[in-house]
Amino acid sequence: MAFLCRSAASLLKSPRAAPAVLSACRLYSSGGQYEYILVEKRGEKSDVGFIQLNRPKALNALCDGLMKELKQALDVFEADGEVGAIVITGSDRAFAAGADIKEMQNKTFQDCYRGDFLAHWNRVSQSKKPVIAAVNGFALGGGCELAMMCDIIYAGEKAQFGQPEILLGTIPGLVSKVYPVDQLVSEAVKCGEKIAANSKLVSAMAKEAVNAAFEMTLAEGNHFEKRLFHATFATGDQKEGMTAFVEKRKASFQDS
Repeated sequence: MAFLCRSAASLLKSPRAAPAVLSACRLYSSGGQYEYILVEKRGEKSDVGFIQLNRPKALNALCDGLMKELKQALDVFEADGEVGAIVITGSDRAFAAGADIKEMQNKTFQDCYRGDFLAHWNRVSQSKKPVIAAVNGFALGGGCELAMMCDIIYAGEKAQFGQPEILLGTIPGLVSKVYPVDQLVSEAVKCGEKIAANSKLVSAMAKEAVNAAFEMTLAEGNHFEKRLFHATFATGDQKEGMTAFVEKRKASFQDS
């Protein structure tokens, strides 16, 4: 976990560093580890954040502790300038078999309302960096919703998606690609590497445009996308990308 502290070292020097990132680094520096997830960097350039859900006995059921750790890991990867994309996966048997019902069963309306229950579950969809779900096995209920919060879904051949109200089933068009089980994670990381090789700044802008379109009319969405397109011309990466194209060479993006 030490690399995560190093990746956020510059933030620690700033009094404006995000509290979540600071607490995460204290966790790593004190020798502590996550209880419900495994976290590392992957890819030839270590530019893909990798998060594996790790509650095998519970088929990766999404307990509150796991979701808080997932949020914490995402915060750290968001702050890491070297990371251009993030992969979330589970095990061969289950991506996530749903929410932890045992944890929820005795909660009251008052508990849920006062504590804003499940509010932090939206963290995945709020990530500025592209997130890829690599799904093997069951993705049911909350597990299916977690995958759907990601920007891209790669599925193993035996992946099964479902919502409790329609029992167990698959949803047409839900995934981007399907791979053999033993190739799934490596292919998802390769996808992350392709994304991370581009300007991380402009990739985040492109993701913002796509997500915003879901909340707008067609005309509003087109206008917003055009304004973001204009905004790219204030970046060094736009200048580098177009210059490299004209000069017929590979672009060297600096994320600026």
